[in-house]
Amino acid sequence: MNILKFFTAGSVDDGKSTLIGRLLYDTDSILADQLEALQSSNRKNDDGTIDLAILTDGLRAEREQGITIDVAYKYFQTEKRKFIIADTPGHIQYTRNMVTGASTANLAIILIDARNGVVEQTIRHSYIVSLLGIKHVVVCINKMDMVDYSETVYSAIIEKYKVLAQQLKLADVTYIPVSALKGDNIVQNSGNMDWYEGESLLHFLEQVDTDNLDKSQLARMPVQWVVRPQTEELHDYRGYAGRVLSGTFNLNDKVTVLPSGASSTVEKIEFFDQTPDAAHAGQSVIIHLKDDVDISRGDTIVNASALPQETKLIEADLCWMDTRALDTSIMYNIQHNSKITKCKISEILHKVDINTLEKHAAEEFKLNDIGRVIVKTADTLAFDLYDDNRANGSAILVDTRTNLTVGALMFRAAVE
Repeated sequence: MNILKFFTAGSVDDGKSTLIGRLLYDTDSILADQLEALQSSNRKNDDGTIDLAILTDGLRAEREQGITIDVAYKYFQTEKRKFIIADTPGHIQYTRNMVTGASTANLAIILIDARNGVVEQTIRHSYIVSLLGIKHVVVCINKMDMVDYSETVYSAIIEKYKVLAQQLKLADVTYIPVSALKGDNIVQNSGNMDWYEGESLLHFLEQVDTDNLDKSQLARMPVQWVVRPQTEELHDYRGYAGRVLSGTFNLNDKVTVLPSGASSTVEKIEFFDQTPDAAHAGQSVIIHLKDDVDISRGDTIVNASALPQETKLIEADLCWMDTRALDTSIMYNIQHNSKITKCKISEILHKVDINTLEKHAAEEFKLNDIGRVIVKTADTLAFDLYDDNRANGSAILVDTRTNLTVGALMFRAAVE
């Protein structure tokens, strides 16, 4: 069954956790013990109804403060599709958590409080959606019950957000008026807004097309392991195991192995106990080549007719995730898929004020800062630009002193 991964973003008290709780509650996706705990909880809404945000507020601090701090993942399914939801923090001090939760999403739900309209945090969340290349955006204008389900309020917010969406080049934006608290337009269409002719949120999520996310011509498979059993019955067995990042490998496809540049042809594909004619994005497979090629972990098998970029100097967007500031004088490890090599941030081009979208010259990067840098790597990386292929256009930075992941990179250009 097709899986849709999406995340929610919004300002504090915009109702992200309540919206997710409502989706789970109204689709009967809550386990019996969760339902019992929900009903016995002391947390109630002002009208005496159950506070559905309890379903996602897992940390004690979240329950006490009424805010989302860490990313909470929830899973549910309908007859049409499976869903993975990331409930991400809205507060600026947890930007790194939001980026982490959003990095694997196919779709973003941005909540706007109908009473407040587009605010600074809406701009910040929309910028991160644009930065991460998320194609589908749903703007849920929440708390419509608190503005008497006014079509005028709804339309005014849409007009203002359209200006922002154009500025950020968000092409596929859908607007839905909702009340997560009351359940209006979440699972079923609301009778309180008969002027709204669109779909409910759940119906839209079930129908949205995500097929365009797979770049079929950009076949990429980083090698995780060279399989050589060296037993009597498998004396000449040599396979290359990995997860297909993007695209499709077919039998008899001409492929190139990077960074060596060696060429060969796909002779056989193994997927569990099957030998299919093709390996698709997301599948973990073993690929056999017709020629004996020197391949090791960290190499990448690619479609010979659609080669990636290859360079040691890369222009990239950087989201800094560590409490210790970026140090441009030291070496970090960069991990690009299964390839790990040393690197330095050789230049900071600018930082972005993610509340105003203005770019500023900068000499340092601190926790939650986002901007553009030049990365210099010890070994050549084989990558695609992030806008062309998210799966092969990103990497993480690891501080070798602490072994902590300190930064997320989105590759924007190969520097000559």
